[in-house]
Amino acid sequence: MLLIPAVDLKGGKAVRLYEGDPERETQYGDPVAAALRWQEEGARLLHLVDLDRALGRGDNLEALRRIAEALRIPFQVGGGIRSLEALREILALGASRVVVGTVAVKDPALLQAMLEAVGPARLVVALDARGLEVVVSGWLEAASLSALDLLRRWEAMGVHTVIYTDVRRDGTLKGLDLEVVARVREAWPHELIAGGGIAGPEDLLDLKRLGVEGALLGKALYEGRVRLTDYKEGVI
Repeated sequence: MLLIPAVDLKGGKAVRLYEGDPERETQYGDPVAAALRWQEEGARLLHLVDLDRALGRGDNLEALRRIAEALRIPFQVGGGIRSLEALREILALGASRVVVGTVAVKDPALLQAMLEAVGPARLVVALDARGLEVVVSGWLEAASLSALDLLRRWEAMGVHTVIYTDVRRDGTLKGLDLEVVARVREAWPHELIAGGGIAGPEDLLDLKRLGVEGALLGKALYEGRVRLTDYKEGVI
């Protein structure tokens, strides 16, 4: 199972939000320094999120460019990517994959166009939810479809990789809701990355036992609850 550090960007800084609330953040300084730290500690892939773009409050493209220029390892970018132009803009930065969330839920035709434009290997779909209740638009708006219904739709469309984040637990260090993750795992037969609330090595072992291919790590890394150096080449 691949361990994937997350660097969330807001106002040009690396931050972590508590339960996805943009008003409850912890700042961790220069995002380039954060990205390079995880690279040097053995990460094989980074997950970058432009929170300002996701919330419609501007963007962090300049910071993303600086990170892209500094990194030697692949990275994926998400947050507010809601058009083919935005998709191409992120790929032009050097991202290996682009992550879309709101589009995948609210605009199936655009999701299909994105898949046709870049292929499923370069397009990741984010399933952000409170348990199995899907949320979109920077986690501020509830969606009408259930998580399991969306997974069935995405599989039929040819999506290959899904990131499931439990918004109720993201940034809280409360641990995973394994019952929910297990239901998502059962419903999704392809690559699954999970995050939201990972508090320590025990959560990583639980995800591995469920057969999850990747673990998205944020606050647990920044707070020293999980150390990449404990795992060979960022893999458990």
